Amino acid sequence: MTSEINNSSKAAQASNFGPIAIIGALFFIFGFITWANGALVPYLQMVCQLSETEAILVASAFYVAYTAMALPSAMVLEKFGYKDGMAIGLFTLVIGFLMYIPAAQAQDFVLFLLAQFVIGTGLTLLQTGANPYVVKVGPAESAAVRIMFMGLLNKGAGFIAPLAFTAVVLSGFDGISAQSLAAMPEAQKAETITALADGLINPYIGLAITFLVLAALLKMSPLPELSADDDEVDAVGDASGSESKTSIMQFPGLILGAITIFVYVGAEVIAGDTIGLFASNLGVANATSLTSYTMAFMLIGYALGIALIPRVINQETALKASAISGIIFSFAVILSNPESTVVSSLLWGWMGVPLLPDTISFIALLGFANALVWPAVWPLALDGLGKFTAKGSALLIMGISGGALLPLVYGLLAESIDGQTAYAVMLPLYAYILYYALKGHKKREW
Repeated sequence: MTSEINNSSKAAQASNFGPIAIIGALFFIFGFITWANGALVPYLQMVCQLSETEAILVASAFYVAYTAMALPSAMVLEKFGYKDGMAIGLFTLVIGFLMYIPAAQAQDFVLFLLAQFVIGTGLTLLQTGANPYVVKVGPAESAAVRIMFMGLLNKGAGFIAPLAFTAVVLSGFDGISAQSLAAMPEAQKAETITALADGLINPYIGLAITFLVLAALLKMSPLPELSADDDEVDAVGDASGSESKTSIMQFPGLILGAITIFVYVGAEVIAGDTIGLFASNLGVANATSLTSYTMAFMLIGYALGIALIPRVINQETALKASAISGIIFSFAVILSNPESTVVSSLLWGWMGVPLLPDTISFIALLGFANALVWPAVWPLALDGLGKFTAKGSALLIMGISGGALLPLVYGLLAESIDGQTAYAVMLPLYAYILYYALKGHKKREW
């Protein structure tokens, strides 16, 4: 009897491997495209001669799609099914990539923003479809393992993307930065900007072709379809009293959790997408690759969380530690000396990795502080929702719009004060995350 159970378990694992691999590839794609923005922001600042606020709009146009297109994406999935809906999402990415070609040729900032929104729309559709598979494909008791694996793929792609962008798009432009570009004579500056813009065309043609093939492969893949019943939540036996509730607005822990996601994604995008912008303005070479440093520290934090939660610490403690470390590193960014390289000398200089100004190093360390916020907030915010779990999840996804709005606050502060002091915007964000970790997630009544 035992051997039959083991054989059945092995067969189930084998049958789930294909779908899990496909979803894993999609999560890698999410991370790659999302964190390529960290390289795009300083790149487009140079190509389109943008102010800091305008440059950050590149990331904002991408993230605002998560809010604007979330409900339309759900309608597409409902009409076409999950697998076909995600194939449509990949095709939408192809359209966005192709839009970069005329945008680069014309050096048209508005067209770049529109392309970013279309790409964000494609990812919104993909994420809306892919996330249920993480839980539904495979046994429930190993769902947490699959979630952590997907997170590592996502952040690993985030580490690779800026490096790949810099190597492919900026090949032949070693040492280029907003500062060095501004110092050029006008004729040389115009010639360099044109060459930079042209460098974007072939890589994005390649991306469009690649994703068109991926869309076809996904359409033909053995990925099983999820039925509507799979998304329903059984509230029988729910001890939270959720069966007596009539609206998700009656769950303070959820509402406060959605706000936490909003401020967290804003902090994550500021740390990941402005590091290159700030470094470029300091004259740091290869600034477009620096998002990889932030992603590397996120990966370290994520791996540490997998090792410690729940064996050593619980989710609540992890969230507290993340908020406190975020506050400490934010103060360090504001107060550090941008001409010193002591921090990077201690952390990675001994490995031969290029040194960075201390201020840039502390921005990268914010990635470590951010790593465990998302996985810690979700279970705390959804606790006790019962039949409202699905709607609660949708509300949390809406919080991703923080990545569209809060970086703009940083950009406005950077222009009115200076880029380094503007990181003070991070302090109230981490303070709120700390509040949610200490008290907010425990609230059951308003």
